[in-house]
This record gives sequence, C-alpha cells and structure tokens, in this order.
Amino acid sequence: MNNRTLLYALSLTCILLIFGAWTLAFFHYGAAVRQTPAPQALATLQAGPAAEPQFNPPKPQDAPEDMREAVMLGYNIINDTAQYAPEHVGNELACATCHLEGGTSKASITLVGVAATYPRFLASHGYSADLAQKVQDCFARNLNAAPPALDSRTMQAVLAYLHWISKDIPVYAKLPWALPAKLDSNHKPDAASGASVYADNCAACHGDAGDGSPPLWGNGAYTDGSTMHDINTFAVYTHRFMPPDAANLTPEQALDVAAYVDGQPRPHYTPAKPATATGAPKAPQGK
Repeated sequence: MNNRTLLYALSLTCILLIFGAWTLAFFHYGAAVRQTPAPQALATLQAGPAAEPQFNPPKPQDAPEDMREAVMLGYNIINDTAQYAPEHVGNELACATCHLEGGTSKASITLVGVAATYPRFLASHGYSADLAQKVQDCFARNLNAAPPALDSRTMQAVLAYLHWISKDIPVYAKLPWALPAKLDSNHKPDAASGASVYADNCAACHGDAGDGSPPLWGNGAYTDGSTMHDINTFAVYTHRFMPPDAANLTPEQALDVAAYVDGQPRPHYTPAKPATATGAPKAPQGK
C-alpha cells in the first residue's frame, strides 16, 4: 500500500468517526428535548382536568370603579326593567320575572356564566347569535317590545353586568347549574289534566284567567315567540321552581300544566327593529 492510499484511508476513517459522533450527539439531544416538557406544558399536565365552574357570582357593587356605574345600571335594568328601560317593555313582565335577584339566584333561571356561553347556535331560532343578539331577542320575544340597539347605553350596561357576574367562568365551560332542555319523562302532556293542576297550584298567584302576577297569558304575558312558549321549556321551569320556594309538582304534573298554559292566547311575536341608540357614541366606520 503506497503512502497516498494510506492517507486516503486515514482521512476517510476520520470523516466517518466525526460523522458518527455528530449523529450520536444529535439523536441524544433530540431525545432529551422530546422527553422534557416545557415548564408551561409540565404545569398543565400536572394540573389534571379543569376544575368544575363554581357558582359564586360577584356583587355588582364590587365591580371596578371604571365600570361600576354600567354594571349597576345593568343590574337595575334586569331587576326593574319597567323603571330603568321603560321604552323596551311592552307588557307586564320584567327580566327578573324569570331571572331573580339580577339573575344570580338558583331559584330561577340564573344568568351566572351566560356570558361565557356565547356566541352559540340557537336551535329554537335556527342561527348562531352572540350575547348582545340574545339580549335583543329576549327583549323582543319575552317583553314584547323593540329591543335596545347594540350601541345603546341600555345594551352596554346589560352586557357589562352579564360579563361581570360571569367573570370567573371559563369560556364555553359546562355549567353544572344550567337547566336541561326537557324533563326526564315519557309522559304525554295532557292539557285537560293541566287545567286541574293550574287551578290547584298556580291560579292563586297567576289568576284564574292567567292575568295575575306575573301574567302567563293574555296581553300582559310573553309572546308566542318566547322560549317559554314551549311545553318542554315551561315544564322544566315549573318543575324546578314552582310554586316559589316550595316546588312540588311531579314531572307529569309539570308537563300537563305546561300544555294547558301553552294552549292559551297570548301576543303574537312580530320581529321589531332595535330602538334608536341613545347615550352611546357611534362606532367608527371603516373606509
């Protein structure tokens, strides 16, 4: 073997050794990186499943100073809609008719966490809506009046309040206190039996003709476009909350009385354009 061949062999050996060492180091480092989670990922893994949302709504008066006025106004609008937003009430109802204590009571349809559940698809309406659109929908369908404009002082106050009482709820979290869509019963609603249930359990407050306090049918009641104008929804509400502080109807009784009330006359829902905004600056328009 001449010197040139020997030199070539030695050079090739060195190159192979260097490449082998680099390859070994590369894969050893890569494995270490893959096996060592970043601190944030490690914390997430150690934390386990997300905690269940807690029902602990903050008081409106505890809102930060720069938004407290709006939050308090929103709270008052829900509790006494006729006084604080009279132009958006067309019957004898208020937001608090279904949402007691500003929507923070579990003895009614609570609003705690609602801001974390929108936008969402409304199966009853067939479209997706954000929170402001849902608020407008509630005014129009339940209070039978033109809803507040999106940029109105009324709307912004209601939104501020709803976001405030939902501030500790993760977005799109499953709310343990949310009402089911229907009762767990195969009972076929019987309006005739419901009339007897109504006379025995409901008429004392709501009146024999449904025009009591609050009215359940007639001109002072919610419209036929309301979510309460649905046997399943009304039955769930009645079974859970009626009579107040002493709910005692069976699922079958609740379904029967729901069928009876649902069959009574009430205002027809006609979509109304939102009222003209007042008290809020117009949003800037893009060019």
